[in-house]
Amino acid sequence: MFQLPHSREYNSFVNQLIRCSSSGAANYRAVSRAKSKADFINKLKIVEEEWDESQFFLEVIEEINSNQELTTEIKRLIKEADEIVAIIVASLKTSRS
Repeated sequence: MFQLPHSREYNSFVNQLIRCSSSGAANYRAVSRAKSKADFINKLKIVEEEWDESQFFLEVIEEINSNQELTTEIKRLIKEADEIVAIIVASLKTSRS
């Protein structure tokens, strides 16, 4: 675990990251309760958007970061978010066919 500096700049982006990543997780849980194929796809699309937004805020944090020790961990998280988005996109493609 790493800790980002406490500043207005970081806090704003970190708060947004927390919101979209937790929303992505909550919406992923809702996917399993979909009432139809269309509902499943719609809920999964929301998950994709939330995780893509999470990746965006990680990239913004990476851009403003000046601490080299944090760079490796931030890059790892960006890669993980990218992998999650890729899995969701593949699931959407499969669901639509």
